[in-house]
Amino acid sequence: MAQENAAPNGGEALRDIVASVSRGAPEFRTCPHAVYAALREQAPVCRLTPAHGVDTYLITRYDDARDALSDPRFSKDMRGALDLYHAVYGSLFDDLDDNVLNSDPPRHTRLRRALRTAFSPRRVEGMRPRITEIAEGLLAACPKTEPVDLIPAFAFPFPITVLCELMGIPEADRPEILGQFAVVTRARFDPRMEAELRAAEEWLQARLNRLIAHTRAHPSDSFLSDLIRAQDGLDDAELVSSLWVLFFAGHKTTAFQIGNSVLDLLLRPDQFERLRRNPALIPGAVEEFVRFEGSVETSTFRYAAEDAEVRGTLIPKGSLVQIAISSANRDPDQFGAPDVLDVTREGIQGMHLGFGHGTHYCLGAPLARLELDIALSCLLREFPEMELAESEEEARAARLKGPVAAFRGLERLRLVLEPVRSAPGREAGATPRTAGTPIAPITAAGPAAVVPGN
Repeated sequence: MAQENAAPNGGEALRDIVASVSRGAPEFRTCPHAVYAALREQAPVCRLTPAHGVDTYLITRYDDARDALSDPRFSKDMRGALDLYHAVYGSLFDDLDDNVLNSDPPRHTRLRRALRTAFSPRRVEGMRPRITEIAEGLLAACPKTEPVDLIPAFAFPFPITVLCELMGIPEADRPEILGQFAVVTRARFDPRMEAELRAAEEWLQARLNRLIAHTRAHPSDSFLSDLIRAQDGLDDAELVSSLWVLFFAGHKTTAFQIGNSVLDLLLRPDQFERLRRNPALIPGAVEEFVRFEGSVETSTFRYAAEDAEVRGTLIPKGSLVQIAISSANRDPDQFGAPDVLDVTREGIQGMHLGFGHGTHYCLGAPLARLELDIALSCLLREFPEMELAESEEEARAARLKGPVAAFRGLERLRLVLEPVRSAPGREAGATPRTAGTPIAPITAAGPAAVVPGN
């Protein structure tokens, strides 16, 4: 018989753990893995009582998480639960959030099919030279012997620049777009910044509408033209919301993953050295970085469309369902030595849940993998002696600490790319890059983009 609720019965310690997760306590957000391990063992389907007041069931074991990600009883249709959605996220801009990420079949099927027409694996791989130039140009602009914060200097502008070029957004407009998305990134889950968030989202919505109108009047072979011409025909509101989710999900997830991966390497010199000496390991290592410290900590908005039982626990209709991706990816029943980062680990692509599973598997996974591969390759090649510019404790403490465990990333990552004391130790023939490749816009015939985070 299913339990009617999953309130922990394992004593005061477990109750304290659940309370910490419910309120998003800073100590939990800084390092949640020990907490997730305890929940996997003692309360794998756990009822939380977050500040928004909607009962939320947290699923932490790998098998349960994988099943839940494709379980039709757990709906992603924002339209079907607007009251719940508003309770969690507020009432701003339903139209922007009404996209493929927050929909169920058959609408989700139509939107996803239209978005998929804009790319193929071959076209994504064809983007490699251009994206490499973008990465090299951004890194060349960074200070080398003085501390630099890699998050605003490289990790965030890198995926945004790629997306801007693919959308055909003029270079002169990009700084303001970067600034507006930075506001959204800070304010989306901070009620104190509601006015700033509203202004930034209004600006971005207007800018995307102008971009669609311009592209419709001047069709080309660009990603957006492909999307406008898609057989399933998206209306303007669907086009705007599709571009919104491409930008919002496609830049934050990649940016935070770059920061996580670089920090994880710098804290483990043996793994850093393996990749530096054998760059051919990097594509496989990307999968391990996403598994070990992924930028998506928990799944996006889901709610129980009907009563559902998971591992003996009843999840009542109307409850929110939160799937702990970070926990599932460190489940020892699925991964050997899960708390060890091993850049030579094999066979995990398609196994880890960092890009989701099932109907909502991330459409942007190929582009995300390519960007991570290029970012790490460029950093290791150009700056093989880079090191932290602060203590390990300070670096670890820079984890995001907001109350909502949606993204896992760093607020900052201060590095010295070319420490002066280690400059003589460079390998023979290695020379620092002195100037980056100019970043020219992709032509109308350039490759198409990939829709991320689905």
